[in-house]
Amino acid sequence: MAAIAMASDAPFVVDRYVTDTLMRDLVGHDRSPSAFLVYLAICAEAGSARSLLSHAAIAERTGLSKRTCQTAVALLRRRGLIETSRRAATEPAQYRPLRPWAERP
Repeated sequence: MAAIAMASDAPFVVDRYVTDTLMRDLVGHDRSPSAFLVYLAICAEAGSARSLLSHAAIAERTGLSKRTCQTAVALLRRRGLIETSRRAATEPAQYRPLRPWAERP
């Protein structure tokens, strides 16, 4: 596990799998380094719970464009790395980072 500090100066713990395997998979195989950054931003905000973030807020935190964040979120959902929900169509999505590697027997 590695600790990473974000803008709030509060560290959060990242599974070693994220840096050793997931990063290589998203950046190399899927050719989407932006998806890796978005995953880290969601993890930093949510921990093991849910976070309420708009695409604009994710873009602000990662330095990516809003459209790039939308594409990254779609990839992360397809890969089963995040779960999303909305209370209403006009509200920001709630994101929950998933750890499918930790749930395997």
